[in-house]
Amino acid sequence: MHEEQVVFRALADPTRRALFDALFAEDGQTVGQLVALFPAVTRFAVMKHLTVLEEAGLVTTERVGREKHHHLNPVPIAQIADRWVSKYAQPFTRALLDVRSAAEGIHSRHEEQP
Repeated sequence: MHEEQVVFRALADPTRRALFDALFAEDGQTVGQLVALFPAVTRFAVMKHLTVLEEAGLVTTERVGREKHHHLNPVPIAQIADRWVSKYAQPFTRALLDVRSAAEGIHSRHEEQP
């Protein structure tokens, strides 16, 4: 399977995306820490999802004593972005994302007001 396909397949699952986001929030977590964040998911399932993310190169592991710490590797996503978003379109798309973030920030602030 092509490298990009492996990354897309790994990120297609919502649980794997949530694990990826959890590692973004706090890099270097153990399986036990990640399992605690997902009470509806079994330890075995979390381990399987982490294996898929590792195979895609999105997560790397480091042994610290008896524990295995999981770390993000954003390189595969960056490679896909470089391939699929031309260098000429990047400033335009970045500006659109900034506008979207600003609009979402304004929208959420209005929801908080009584």
